[in-house]
Amino acid sequence: MKNLNAKIYIAGHKGMVGGAIWRLLENLGYTNLIGKSSNELDLRNQREVSSFFEEEKLDIVIDAAAKVGGILANNSYPYQFIMDNMLIQNNLINCAHEHEVKKFIFLGSSCIYPKLAPQPLKEEYLLTGQLEPTNEWYAIAKISGVKACEAIRKQYGKDFVSLMPTNLYGTHDNFDLNTSHVLPAMIRKFHEAKVNNHSEVVLWGSGTPKREFLHVDDMAKAVVFAMENKLEDHLYNVGSGEDLSIMDLAATIQRIVGHEGTIQWDHTKPDGTPRKLMDVSRLAQAGWNYEISLEHGISQTYQWFLDNEKSVKNVKI
Repeated sequence: MKNLNAKIYIAGHKGMVGGAIWRLLENLGYTNLIGKSSNELDLRNQREVSSFFEEEKLDIVIDAAAKVGGILANNSYPYQFIMDNMLIQNNLINCAHEHEVKKFIFLGSSCIYPKLAPQPLKEEYLLTGQLEPTNEWYAIAKISGVKACEAIRKQYGKDFVSLMPTNLYGTHDNFDLNTSHVLPAMIRKFHEAKVNNHSEVVLWGSGTPKREFLHVDDMAKAVVFAMENKLEDHLYNVGSGEDLSIMDLAATIQRIVGHEGTIQWDHTKPDGTPRKLMDVSRLAQAGWNYEISLEHGISQTYQWFLDNEKSVKNVKI
């Protein structure tokens, strides 16, 4: 199913995930990639999106566009997190359906699964329990996207697939301390403390929750795998299938960064879900597995942060 001339639109191509997909496709020889900045195309605007699809006659659409953020951002802007994401994905999914796009890949998040679902998280656990309250707005939006793609697949037999990544990190990540996720936030905190005479680093929560991480370049490879192959199911988890405690993650990042100060855990701040480990056997059986180790991936990401320190500190969502 490999067609290097296929017209491929990557929604969110300037984001961390979309950018990684774009770079990989270019490296693989795909020659007809389409990307639009938010200034050029407002994905929340149905009329604009419909006109874009009518004009471009796309073969493949990869939806890597979303309003994203950590616990603080989700808690602070619940309406934007549910409404903006639903508008973006609904416009893309419906226009892809109406304009006969051959393949649609929808990217979600592991937060779609219930807070206390059995571990590791299997695809069939979707909608079997309550969500984690600190990011339920984003999760509900993403769940609706998964179900919309499933409905199109069921009713019309179209090749619409949803990929649910675990926690992603890597180059071009968001290092803004107000909106970033835990891993890039730690890299910045430990680095700045190191520069500041190895001062104390304060981290949220108890450090006991366990999390799984996947390098964004591995995520891009999973997307291309899904694009180039016809998958039997509508929903696939994407991850390493391995997790570690936030405390162990902090120790790993501290060592890689070279920070020699102390860590203070702020127990007044929320921990979030106790554990989020993905069961990645469904995609493994289809033929895909991750390649980049956490140690190597964090080292590479920290080097990218150092190379781009001035610009990344000013990045906002």
